[in-house]
Amino acid sequence: METTFWMVDAFTNRAFTGNPAGIFVSDDFPDTHVMQAIAAELNWSQTAFIKRFNSTNHDNHFIIRWFSPRDETPICGHATLAAAHLLWEKGFASTTSRITFESMAGALHATRSPDHWITLDFPSKPLWDCEMPALLQQALVTSNGTVDIESVMRDDLIYVVTLRNQTDLAALMPHLNIIENLDCRAVSVTTTGRPGYDFESRYFAPRVGIPEDPVCGSSHARLGPLWAMRLGKMELIAFQASRRGGTLKINVTPERVAIAGMAITVCESKLLNVSFEKTQIGAEQKAA
Repeated sequence: METTFWMVDAFTNRAFTGNPAGIFVSDDFPDTHVMQAIAAELNWSQTAFIKRFNSTNHDNHFIIRWFSPRDETPICGHATLAAAHLLWEKGFASTTSRITFESMAGALHATRSPDHWITLDFPSKPLWDCEMPALLQQALVTSNGTVDIESVMRDDLIYVVTLRNQTDLAALMPHLNIIENLDCRAVSVTTTGRPGYDFESRYFAPRVGIPEDPVCGSSHARLGPLWAMRLGKMELIAFQASRRGGTLKINVTPERVAIAGMAITVCESKLLNVSFEKTQIGAEQKAA
């Protein structure tokens, strides 16, 4: 069987920049192990699978699941942005300005503006101060040696490390094998921004098969409130300083963070010899 899927670059309007995501749209989800195998095969930081919330109603209400190369992801920004872009572009969603995604993180909303920016409505993720883990200290090095660290925070999933200067962020060459052994999903490193940006960041998640995520939308549900408090402003422009790079507009409210970006569809392809039919998948498993 042939199954069409798309690659969409998120948080950019130029191909081969921003963060690529695989997008599958189907009438029903395949078994979880099949979705995980597909995500591992594609090996992008995230692959999103989407189906309608109600198969008999063609409104803008969908269910979304995200997979890294190694696990099902609890929340993902760039693949949600990519999914919303694709649903509108290919006519899976009506031309109204709002899509709702049901997800592991609850209901997430995407709206689009006439200038092609798509805004995601995400829950704010509070951080708390913590001591620098010895492993994290060992992992964070630059091409020049040490890193000038200002503070360390965390939540239930990631560590957030703030640096005192942009030079260290650009020169950061972390030991990913050490980060992989930390008691967290990922490490986000951030500092004040270059001209035109309020702050910058980089994001490393080798434990789930993502050495460096080009642009992590969900991390900005943490970084947005952090920098809003530090800078005394609720509307921010952020840059993820990976090799591919990406721009995000952030608007912080007490409980939610609006994360906006652009997206572009780069590739339409077909997955061959893989069935999304659950009964057939089950039969193949038994035969094996």
